Amino acid sequence: MKKLTLVLISLLFVGATFAQNTTNPPTPDEIKLLPVLFQQEAAEYRALCYQAYNLAELRINQIPKKDFRKKHLAIITDLDETILDNSYSEANLIREGKSYSSASWKKWSNQSAATAMPGAVDFLKFVHQKGIEIFYISNRKVDEFQSTLINLKKLNLPDADSAHIMLDDTNSPKEVRRQIVMKNHEVVLFLGDNLNDFRDVFEKKSIAERFQHTDEMKQEWGKKFIVLPNPVYGEWENALYQYNFKLSPEEKKKILLDLLKGY
Repeated sequence: MKKLTLVLISLLFVGATFAQNTTNPPTPDEIKLLPVLFQQEAAEYRALCYQAYNLAELRINQIPKKDFRKKHLAIITDLDETILDNSYSEANLIREGKSYSSASWKKWSNQSAATAMPGAVDFLKFVHQKGIEIFYISNRKVDEFQSTLINLKKLNLPDADSAHIMLDDTNSPKEVRRQIVMKNHEVVLFLGDNLNDFRDVFEKKSIAERFQHTDEMKQEWGKKFIVLPNPVYGEWENALYQYNFKLSPEEKKKILLDLLKGY
């Protein structure tokens, strides 16, 4: 009951802010309240996750049997908001009135407490049973390896070891690590919540360029590329601010309002 009361109060606060003072809408951090609640409380969000993993399983089942005999098959998947649900960290920041920082993230990841995305565990076990290797390519830093490994083992995920968990050690694009996997494996499926999880052409690109590349790859979405929903954060948000990470909350707010397309 206490949790529900806090949620209702928060929703009323955001609604009142928009309704009563349209010249001073919530800050970008306050706006994250509804997306985080969508991730935690919306059955629609769970349905989207199950839908993504059901489709991924369908694609695995369509692989010809001869490929299993002749090729070294693998999938590449992101971790955060693809396999691991980190919405608890975002929820804490909202409650404390704080913004994301590397320190706040490390405090969370050190707990190895992320839960699994709906459908993720069953899908990964299915892939493993098929004899397909699983590579976890994440932009978590290498000093988070141990906490990440513990987290994956808590969830009983297959291929949770140093050979299959590939974290960021040089601030390099994920493409570098993808190429290492693809050198000796036939990658049959990519999973992620961020388009950077699929190809490097999306790295630090404008909104228009991201749209363009998405359209160019329209035949791959739902086939070789499986996208999980993430309304809270990601490269899409960075693109809104043109990758300027020094903007003030007021500057961010103005950009967001300017980008809105009304009628």
